[in-house]
Order: sequence, then structure tokens, then C-alpha cells
Amino acid sequence: MDKAGFLDLFLTFARIGGLTFGGGYAMLPMLQKEVVENKKWATEEELLDYYAVGQCTPGVIAVNVATFIGQKTRGVLGGIVATLGVVAPSFVIILVLATLITHFAEYPVVAHALAGIRVAVAALIVSAIVKLWKKGVKDLLGVVIFALVILLSLVLDVSPIIIVVTAMLFGILYGRLTAKAGKEEKK
Repeated sequence: MDKAGFLDLFLTFARIGGLTFGGGYAMLPMLQKEVVENKKWATEEELLDYYAVGQCTPGVIAVNVATFIGQKTRGVLGGIVATLGVVAPSFVIILVLATLITHFAEYPVVAHALAGIRVAVAALIVSAIVKLWKKGVKDLLGVVIFALVILLSLVLDVSPIIIVVTAMLFGILYGRLTAKAGKEEKK
């Protein structure tokens, strides 16, 4: 694995933070491209794990994922640098927008631009879901878990924390049961 330099870590996450609209989920395609494919700081599976844990922990998913990857590549200071990188563009952009938004929010061109951005973000999220599906849903059990999570989150409005923790516990239980069955089969 390529060890990240602090400047490279900061600039990579600053670019991700500055060029992604729509929050943590919208960052997933760019994270996959930069962190997994280009920099090789994490695998697809690790990125999925970071997203899952980031969903369960307090704070913004993108910040949590940046912290995890930074810490993995350069230790605690790397986690801090990656976190600062991912939030710095948003901080600057929000600061500038906060001073301007009251003057321009009612202009139709601004409203239309934001509507277009929302559509693009939705498409990027769907693209990320398709990529994650290919890596995460590998068998019938994965399809069943996926369907249950959709049901629990969209229809029953169950907390994402409960869903992820339950899926984690189920994965541990299933792994132990299949490992035990495999050992008994060899006997």
C-alpha cells in the first residue's frame, strides 16, 4: 500500500471535499476513485466498512471516513490532516455563501442551479449504490439483508445505527455458524 504524505492526504481530501455536493453519500464515487483506485489507501471492502462505521458514529459520514483513512495511512496526525482537508473547502464555501446567499437566493438562476445540482447528486448516489452492490451483495443472503434494510429504513423508519449494528451482529453470528458447520463437515 502506498503511504500517503501529509500534504498529499490533505490535498486529496480537500479536492474531494471541495468538489462533492450532497454530503457523505455523494462523496462515495469520488472516494472510490481517489482513495481506492488511484491512491490505493484502502480497498473497496475497507471503504464499505468505513462507511458502515461512519454511519453509526457521531458526526458527518464524510468526515468520519476521511478520519479513518487518514489514520490508517499516517496515524493519528494523518487522521487529523485528512479531516481538516475534507472540511476546509466546505468551511470556506459556507463562509462565502453565508455572506452572499441572502442577496442571491431569490434569483431564479440560483434556484435552477441548485435544482440541477440536486439531480446530479442523486445520480451520483445511485452510481455509488450500484458499485457498492457489486462488492457487498454476493449471494442470496446479501439480497435478503439488502431487502430487509430497505424495508426497515424506508418503510419502518428504523434508525441507521440499529440497522448497521444488527447487520454486524448477524454477520458475526452467520460467520461463526458457517465456520462451525464447515469444521463439522470436515470431521
